[in-house]
Amino acid sequence: MKKILLTIFITLTLSVQYFSQNIPEGFVEIREIIPDVSLDLRYLTNHNFLGVPVDGYRTEKCYITKAAADSLEKVQTELKKFNLSLKIYDAYRPQRAVDHFVRWAKDLSDTLTKKEFYPTVDKSRLFVDGYIAEKSGHSRGSTVDLTIVPIPLASQPEFDISNQCECFESTDKRFKDNSIDMGTGFDCFHSLSHTENINLTPQQRANRLLLKSLMNKYGFKNLAEEWWHFTLQNEPYPSTYFDFIIE
Repeated sequence: MKKILLTIFITLTLSVQYFSQNIPEGFVEIREIIPDVSLDLRYLTNHNFLGVPVDGYRTEKCYITKAAADSLEKVQTELKKFNLSLKIYDAYRPQRAVDHFVRWAKDLSDTLTKKEFYPTVDKSRLFVDGYIAEKSGHSRGSTVDLTIVPIPLASQPEFDISNQCECFESTDKRFKDNSIDMGTGFDCFHSLSHTENINLTPQQRANRLLLKSLMNKYGFKNLAEEWWHFTLQNEPYPSTYFDFIIE
């Protein structure tokens, strides 16, 4: 009986530690460093390519390594001179969220958000074409998905999953994101999301160049296939994939 009770006690203790874990050393909530940054944390909501809140996201907090946050603060300082601000879609991503992406991608019957996020891509090709992978730099804590928004911040409509808009269309036809025009929506699985796609308008190319130039200036490298995706070049945890819950 004592052995059974001890087993139950240990199990409950481990469970509490799992759900009440501390944030690892070297991480901060982004607003500790940039109080005025704009957040649009898509994986906390149903406005993402899964169409449901993603595993590991429980509250409106945005964790990132302090090294990455300090560099982003320098970008923000430059943008504020022109009444602009960074807007973050995602930063640290728990490994369990990546696992959720993988399970979703393997379920070919689930095409709930195809019209907005992957209208021209067969879901069976998401792994082959590199849209989904079993590991993500986001889980190392120094990768961020972001854009630029004008200040004062314009309102943004609620996402209506029953009335989706194709993410590669012009601003008057796609979701009314309150960012400057980057040519596609966030997480758009389409070739127009490639940072230097030649089919962009001059203004869209200029907007992407502004973001990329400032991010490069302060130590971030862009992923060529996603205009919104940047990783700190000297990331403090280059080989560690974290899985603490955002709560």
